[in-house]
Amino acid sequence: MRRGIQAVLVAVLLFVFYYFGFGFFGKTAGTIVSIFSTLTVVSLGFMIFMENRNPSSTMAWILLLALMPVVGLFFYFLFGQNYFKRRKFNKKAEQDLKSYERLEEGNVRIHQDLSGFNPMQQQLLRLSQRLARTPISFSSETKILTNGKETFSTLLQELQKANHHIHMEYYIYRADDIGTRIQRILIDKAKAGVHVRFMYDAWGSMQLPKSFLQEMSAAGVQVVAYGSSKAFFLSRVNYRNHRKIVVVDGEVGFIGGLNVGDEYLSRNSAYGFWRDTHMSVKGEAVRTLQIIFLQDWHYMTGEKVLEAEYLSPLLSERSSGAVQIIPSGPDNDRRALKNIFFSMITSAQKSVWLATPYFIPDDDILTSLRVAAMSGLDVRILFPAKPDKWLPFLASHSYFPTLLDVGVQIYEYEKGFLHSKLLIIDGEVATIGTANMDMRSFHLNFEVNALLVQTDSVQRIVTDFERDLKSTKQINPENFMKKRIYERFLESLARLMSPLL
Repeated sequence: MRRGIQAVLVAVLLFVFYYFGFGFFGKTAGTIVSIFSTLTVVSLGFMIFMENRNPSSTMAWILLLALMPVVGLFFYFLFGQNYFKRRKFNKKAEQDLKSYERLEEGNVRIHQDLSGFNPMQQQLLRLSQRLARTPISFSSETKILTNGKETFSTLLQELQKANHHIHMEYYIYRADDIGTRIQRILIDKAKAGVHVRFMYDAWGSMQLPKSFLQEMSAAGVQVVAYGSSKAFFLSRVNYRNHRKIVVVDGEVGFIGGLNVGDEYLSRNSAYGFWRDTHMSVKGEAVRTLQIIFLQDWHYMTGEKVLEAEYLSPLLSERSSGAVQIIPSGPDNDRRALKNIFFSMITSAQKSVWLATPYFIPDDDILTSLRVAAMSGLDVRILFPAKPDKWLPFLASHSYFPTLLDVGVQIYEYEKGFLHSKLLIIDGEVATIGTANMDMRSFHLNFEVNALLVQTDSVQRIVTDFERDLKSTKQINPENFMKKRIYERFLESLARLMSPLL
């Protein structure tokens, strides 16, 4: 139901209760409002129950509405409704699927040889292709970019080389030093005749000045915001474009955890050293990154730009390992990334190593990690020692006791702020991208990750993870359990809200 209609209905109901409620309940406005609130909460609770959502999400919403009706109503109208998602994203899902099918039929081999991988890896690749509906590439070159210095140095070099087009999509983009340096390149390239398309998330980049964007537009850069920062009271603000994608001339792409801002270069004293991981891609896999960007662009602008000139050439030589670019979001009911994470963890034979700045798993992921540890696997979680957001930080800590109890090793990164988003299985399979190990990334955000199987980049990720461990302090289970009662209370309260975060 549209927000305007809902607002009118609420106003009409308040009017009816106010003028006709006096005859039944007296002239106490508080009583009337209380009755109206109670009926509204009961009605919304029933609606949420009938929608067959995730059980933890359903219980969280019902408890919030029951215990804090006013706050619950506010958050429900802001975040909780699924109508916008069903109405808008179903169309996007259909469009995306057609694009991926076109890409697969015209350019990628239908029968892919997986004989070079072990049975577990073959099963994972078949599953990931079915869930994500994107092709697996055996002719792609990847390079891990550790931290902001290496990432932005490489990115600036590739942007300077652009001759035909630059496609850029970020969740957070800041008008600071690095943001301005990139802006100047985009402006210069646009003036030189290069097609420059720039997309930013209106919520994540809400502090981006209009003058900064207008300067780009005036130079010929096509600028588009995903969503609108003015739509604060619309449920669509809950579905954010968390992707970080850059494609240059259809030949090189970038994907990973870094947005654009000086803090990602460790220039913000509040965070100190910023530990993050990004990746450059060349070859077939760039085609999928391109499709993802262009579909997002089409969704926001209606402009169809899927011409062959934007698709990178295929490589005849087979590179080492396999690479698959996996998009995920509220337009994908298959929950591609969440289910791929689950499959990776449950199929591990030796080790499960995880790095994430936010750890708010659902029951499936939490159980898979516990079972892996109880099976004798080496399960390690790398997590920041200090938060950038307190509520997710507290909620994350509430999940630690049940993991520590079964032998999961949890390490707090003390050198600075850890923002890497990595999952490594048996030292041979890894995923890197924008998705955190939390419910928002599983169910609400538009994300994009790369699945790497037996590539050289996996070994670089393993090496970086082992080096990061040297800058951590392992959580002692006994000491962790001795927290003060108010700390445990705050963590439990944050966990209650975790399905809504």
